[in-house]
Amino acid sequence: MRVFLTGGSGYIGRAAISALIRHGHTVEALARSDRAAETVRALGATPVRGGLKDLGELNAAAARAEAVVHLAQAATGAEHLEAAAAMQDGIGSGPYVHTGGTWVYGDTQGVADESAPWNPPPLVAWRKPVEDAVLARAQRGGRPVVVQPGLLYGGESRLIDIFFTTPGKEAGAIPYIGEGTNRWALVHIDDIAELYVAALKAEPGSVYVGVGGVNPTAKECALALSRAAGIEGRVASISLEQAREQMGPIADAFALDQQFAPARAREELGWTPAHVDPLAVLARG
Repeated sequence: MRVFLTGGSGYIGRAAISALIRHGHTVEALARSDRAAETVRALGATPVRGGLKDLGELNAAAARAEAVVHLAQAATGAEHLEAAAAMQDGIGSGPYVHTGGTWVYGDTQGVADESAPWNPPPLVAWRKPVEDAVLARAQRGGRPVVVQPGLLYGGESRLIDIFFTTPGKEAGAIPYIGEGTNRWALVHIDDIAELYVAALKAEPGSVYVGVGGVNPTAKECALALSRAAGIEGRVASISLEQAREQMGPIADAFALDQQFAPARAREELGWTPAHVDPLAVLARG
């Protein structure tokens, strides 16, 4: 299948390109810069120069493809919606896989799934109208699917490294927020890449949380990260107010207490996460 993918040089994108090619697909990937183009080309994809504001290019690339995987994040919800609409117009009745995230559900009551009510922190509140519009295309002959990754780890563990590992190494202790008893719905980067491939065959209008099904506490994660950082056991609690000062709005997302299970993706798509010990992976770095 010919797949057009946005965000190909990013954390998820690099893994997704590799997974798509491994499964026999050919990939064109949006690239905003020479460096991004070199990255996606090295992975085996053909770069398409442009960004999410280049609606004509997005539409044309989607029209050339047999499926679209949208991973890139726009600066605003309106920009994101315009980009999604351009690609959905281009792909027509072909599969269109859109990226969301589990943070939109807020705190969960026990182990939740895709039927949980939305209660997003301000950081991701813009996603609701975008995903509603994307999924509405299913009523007009489109094949939209939304994948909602949990908190990613593995490889560079980008958000975890930026906001916890790197500042923790500098401070001499890995931080966690409050008592650290809130749970993180983690998913390995290689597993989420496989879910994007599997989602190409999903029924129109489907929504899948992309999680590994293992939801350790934030403090357990901090302890694992301290081992990888060479400061084993050195962790420190910070208040939510301190976290907001240090991290910005994303602190409220990291403070969420979330537990999810991947049952729907497993039952409908045959997707089974291969990485079931996130703490061991985090401890290795």
